Amino acid sequence: MTARTRQEPGPQRARTAAAGPHVLYVRFHPTAWSAPLDADTYTRLLGLLAEFTPVVEALPPDAAVADVRGALRYFGRDAAGLAGLVRIRALARHDTDCTIGVAANPLLARIAAHTAPSGAIRTVPDDPAAVAGFLARKPAGVLHGVGPATARTLGAYGLDSVGRIAAAPPATLQRILGASAGRRVHERARGIDPTPVTPQAPPRSLSAEHRFRRDELDPDQRRRALLMLACRLGGELRAEGRLARALTLVVRYADDSTTTRSRTLTEPTGHTPALTAAAYALHDALALQRARVRGVSLRAERITEDDSAGHQLTFDEQATRARILEPVIDRLNSRWPGAVRPATLAGPDSAAEPGRPRSA
Repeated sequence: MTARTRQEPGPQRARTAAAGPHVLYVRFHPTAWSAPLDADTYTRLLGLLAEFTPVVEALPPDAAVADVRGALRYFGRDAAGLAGLVRIRALARHDTDCTIGVAANPLLARIAAHTAPSGAIRTVPDDPAAVAGFLARKPAGVLHGVGPATARTLGAYGLDSVGRIAAAPPATLQRILGASAGRRVHERARGIDPTPVTPQAPPRSLSAEHRFRRDELDPDQRRRALLMLACRLGGELRAEGRLARALTLVVRYADDSTTTRSRTLTEPTGHTPALTAAAYALHDALALQRARVRGVSLRAERITEDDSAGHQLTFDEQATRARILEPVIDRLNSRWPGAVRPATLAGPDSAAEPGRPRSA
């Protein structure tokens, strides 16, 4: 009994030493004088993080999470010190600034990064009291997995802050949200997140961006830009013999903030009308109303080979004819760029088309 008691503090000390802030959630963003972040720069920034640790999980288009636990002794710095090095090197090499959250798990690091001022490094100490104080007054929506609908449901019961959710009995949350979701939200409200950082390169994607000449308030002009982008992406996918399984819309506002929404497509496709319909649905779901939009971009994701997926047959003759005509239109446009385009894109602004889609 005595021998076992003496042996127990060793592993406990090892676990304590391995704990502490060791996860970096990095949000990349351009400086005031640099160009917008593109796919190539993002890939190079992921390589910068890999100089510190191989445990880097890409979160396109502008974030990544890294577990630097194994690098602390090598660099002789704590996690916040490594975050400072990351920011300095990103500025010096790639003209890109970083906002970095440092914590003991991805959940807390993510919240720290998203609530910190631009360009700041915010550390959440690995202490229950400090974690509770950090989370207490934050809205429910900062918790990963708590979307607008779940936040409204919790708010209807007076659980409109993370502190109140953490103080609620787990059984109450399970009755409101269901057993699994209730347990998960209660754990996250207390800063518990067992999710490991999984090394992952950014998936193959193709993107195209359109910047308006002025901040755009007209939803019809935004939809017109989305149609241009969908035409470009569709043409590029078909030229490469590839299909997209998902589509992501990024809306950039007048203050340079962004909103990103993604949707898995009903089937892998490179068909322009299908991509356009998905882009319109993503845009309409945002209900932007009077938002001042500076630019929009579409990204075709989870790209696969053309012959690796099937196509659902339809009795819609118009859709069938459109698919038959598409290769003909592609051949014409490859020889005379822009010769054939949707009638909606005809007009004086048609020259302001987005550039060639970027591959990542």
